[in-house]
Amino acid sequence: MTIREDAFVIIQESIKAVLPQAAVIKALEKKNFSGDVTVVAVGKAAWTMAFAAKEKLGDKVLRGIIVTKYAHSKGPIEGFEIIEAGHPVPDENSVIGAAKALELVKNLDESDDVIFLVSGGGSAIFEKPMEGIELEDIMDITNQLLSSGADIVEINTIRKHLSDVKGGRFALHCKANIFSVVLSDVLGDRLDSIASGPAYPDSSTSQQALEIVEKYKLKLSEKGLEALKTETPKEINNCETVITGSVSELCSAASSIAKSLGYQPLLLTSTLDCEAKEAGRFMASVGREIRSGNGLATPIAVIAGGETVVHIRGKGKGGRNQELCLSAAIGIEGLNDTVIFSVGSDGTDGPTDAAGGIVDGETASKIRNADIQPEVYLDNNDSYNALKVSGDLVITGSTGTNVNDLTVLLCK
Repeated sequence: MTIREDAFVIIQESIKAVLPQAAVIKALEKKNFSGDVTVVAVGKAAWTMAFAAKEKLGDKVLRGIIVTKYAHSKGPIEGFEIIEAGHPVPDENSVIGAAKALELVKNLDESDDVIFLVSGGGSAIFEKPMEGIELEDIMDITNQLLSSGADIVEINTIRKHLSDVKGGRFALHCKANIFSVVLSDVLGDRLDSIASGPAYPDSSTSQQALEIVEKYKLKLSEKGLEALKTETPKEINNCETVITGSVSELCSAASSIAKSLGYQPLLLTSTLDCEAKEAGRFMASVGREIRSGNGLATPIAVIAGGETVVHIRGKGKGGRNQELCLSAAIGIEGLNDTVIFSVGSDGTDGPTDAAGGIVDGETASKIRNADIQPEVYLDNNDSYNALKVSGDLVITGSTGTNVNDLTVLLCK
């Protein structure tokens, strides 16, 4: 196989290895439910997780609701209502979905069980603004945060303090016993930050939220600033939580698959969290070092997992993985047998239909041959259109999982 074919095998098989069905079933096998259960699933992987719960528990699932991203449902599931909503910015359906979930559990008591299936993306997909806060306020602050370069923990700290279902508040609305199965998309598996921790005690404080506002010069209404001063729940007594997957497992799978293809795997980190274009430059510099003959022996696969950030200063189209790849393409221009890819494990990267990109030593020259300067497009945050010209977008569609991003350098 060619080196690019190897790359696509690693992408496909690594994502397949972290699909949540088996993990959800395994988690449910360890829990005894004496009666019927209600299932609430939120996030990008909500449909897949709910399907696994229904497959495992069958008729014990009395009722359920799935609130997921647009185009992430794979069809009806008996007994479930499915609502698709906005991501990364919440929309009216996000509020409708949360309201229906709250309605589903409001009459339950301590003798009832709720299975709460949580995956990344839930921060936007699942929303009920605090009293006095409008959806438009949350949409505006979300857009400000996404363009500021704030990391996911900082973003979710603000979201939690403006929401009546995040930061443990969903659990407060539910008197039933909650068994929460969580698919992690946050570095370090911080349970209070994954989907903004709807059923987990929140470790962030109002003071931290106000410091983030100051750090990024965010603009909030007076009511928004007042909401940030209200502390989130620090103790939750009705929820048991287990984690089913993480970016570490994604990186481990990529290492195993690369090794099976004849590459020596080298895991750099599973906590990559810098600026996307800087990560691209760094991966390219590693590639140049290897190709110089002073680096490591080939074939080699250099692997990194995590979630980079983008400061949006231009008006282009793209996502953090595409921006990383466009930056890397400039750095490895002219190198043979060198490929860098970066993809979101959920199959989406920013507000685009691409999961990410895959670039090699010819990518930058292909873009230049189309009378496009890759550096200009990078500065305009227009990685999608640059990589579309070179044919280097990776489009997988919704994958059914969500455990951060995978970035790999292959040298053969």
